[in-house]
Amino acid sequence: MAQSLHFRSPPDVHAAVDQEICVSDWLEITQERIDTFAEATGDFQWIHVDAERAARESPYGRTIAHGFLTLSLLGLWYEEYLMAAMPFFSMGLNYGLNKVRFTNVVPVGSRVRGRFRLAKVEDIAGGLQLHCVITVEIDGAEKPACVVESVVRRLVGATPSQRGTA
Repeated sequence: MAQSLHFRSPPDVHAAVDQEICVSDWLEITQERIDTFAEATGDFQWIHVDAERAARESPYGRTIAHGFLTLSLLGLWYEEYLMAAMPFFSMGLNYGLNKVRFTNVVPVGSRVRGRFRLAKVEDIAGGLQLHCVITVEIDGAEKPACVVESVVRRLVGATPSQRGTA
């Protein structure tokens, strides 16, 4: 991670509310990543996977990443960061999204990174529930790719009743 806070205990996490807790490393969005995402999701919209057509017909002059591809990177960044930042928890679960806005396209070849602000922390059975506002920045762009209100749980083990609707 480019920048990140690390915590010794759950009270340290509570104390970090309203702070930026992590800025991920930059990640290049390649056509291979876009194509792999299209295969996984069945979303073969030409603006994502047909480079020749996108060069001719798209207002962006090249393919762009799926919005949900951009959103899915949160899982990568959370796992890279939270495992190291909160070693007192053994696992994490996505709990949900309160709000997602795709505010800019991500053209192929762009670099993106996540900037995480801890908005709220709740104690739950076996761990913590974290509410983060994540801004996915595009290198060199004024507007971010997306802004997300995300909820994740960090747990010491997990029973079915703690899992919620992950």
